[in-house]
Amino acid sequence: MEGVSSTGEPAPGPPPSSEASRALRDVLRIAGDTRAALARRLGLNATDAAAIDHLVSSPEPLGPVELGNRLGIRSASATTLVDRLVQAGHVARTPHPHDRRRLSLQVTESAVSEVLEALRPMLVGVDRAVARLTPEQAETTTAFLREVTEVMREYVATAPDEPSRARADRG
Repeated sequence: MEGVSSTGEPAPGPPPSSEASRALRDVLRIAGDTRAALARRLGLNATDAAAIDHLVSSPEPLGPVELGNRLGIRSASATTLVDRLVQAGHVARTPHPHDRRRLSLQVTESAVSEVLEALRPMLVGVDRAVARLTPEQAETTTAFLREVTEVMREYVATAPDEPSRARADRG
């Protein structure tokens, strides 16, 4: 397989540059701009919008500490953020489903509705693009996107907890 050594590790040299890789990098670049545009449409700052995104997409309930960790902010900042989202009606504090001593953060139905309404123009455009595919193309594209998602999850999961430069400075 091109770009992979016999040990399964990426081969040294320039990164892959297929048309599909370049197109995916373009999608990833615009994703950040899309998040910022969504935040503006919702009247939120980028951190608040990112918090809502983490809460909506997390498979397990998140408390303020976990949310702060995912956002890379300190506990006090996470508390302020949660207070702001609760006051705005975007998030509710609820008992954790498995540990009643802890709190869980739940995105309100009204916030979910606002997000979906703000995303509607983009989602309609994506659905239009998918509708132009044959069923086989749509199935292949879906499989490709799911595989890329797993590759990206693995990349995230194996990243060091701190930047390599900081590790080198201490070592």
